[in-house]
Amino acid sequence: MGHEFVGDVVEIGPAVRSIRAGDRVCGSDFSACGVCRWCARGEHWECPQRRFLGSGRAFGPEASGAQTELVRVPFADVTLGIVPPGCADEAAILVCDNLPTGWAAIDLGGLEVGENVAIVGGGPIGQLTALCAQIAGAATVVVVEPSALRRRFAAEHGSIAVAPEAAADVVAEITAGDGADLVVEAVGRVTTLDAAFGLARKSGRIVSVAAHATESWPFPLARAFAAELALRFAIGAAIRYRNKLFALIAAGVLDPRYVVQERIALDAAPLAYERMANGTLLKAVIDPRS
Repeated sequence: MGHEFVGDVVEIGPAVRSIRAGDRVCGSDFSACGVCRWCARGEHWECPQRRFLGSGRAFGPEASGAQTELVRVPFADVTLGIVPPGCADEAAILVCDNLPTGWAAIDLGGLEVGENVAIVGGGPIGQLTALCAQIAGAATVVVVEPSALRRRFAAEHGSIAVAPEAAADVVAEITAGDGADLVVEAVGRVTTLDAAFGLARKSGRIVSVAAHATESWPFPLARAFAAELALRFAIGAAIRYRNKLFALIAAGVLDPRYVVQERIALDAAPLAYERMANGTLLKAVIDPRS
């Protein structure tokens, strides 16, 4: 397992050109060749040679994950990015997936300054999406989350946090009954997609950045047509966004480290997963050197 990682390059293969042994790098959660027509468009996720690191075969051929001392990285020149000097490990590791996923939601959702955003789901990606929305100029950011602990965390970091049963009323109050301009679904369930549609204004946009396993979903076609709603799905692309995100981190505009609550040893990972599953831990990073 392990699709987010930061480390030092110890050896390179003969085809690697821009990465050198000794470089401090972070990975994308998936590999891409960098030269096909999809990569040329910046749509690396569609690369026919994509391999997803540490996540099995749900999205195509697998590659070994990074929860170990050493990891082999396919297409290293593209998959890896050089971590700028001074960037903390915890910030760099979030640039591998969680942070660019949040940024993709705001970017592809077309957020304009002064608009209202609702985010369904207060996990790490939901929290970082809220951060990205605030930086991008949202007037208000509402995080919808059933966990009281995660609601409190969102509220402490600039969002309006509400339980799912109160979300529609709170969004209506903020927007004078219109609904949110942009709604981000960050859970990956049919019920949360339905909830996202219930929070969007007429002509609003809905972006789902969660990993969906359900094969089908009863799309609210009549409402979507009548309200001119736009729905799209987005996968965080570190390869596309990491240089911009590193620039924002270096400038002090964006600091994603607040979602990382613990740094743990490799053998403590099972317990950390249990705590994440039961909602008592938001995000931990593993340090195999510990």
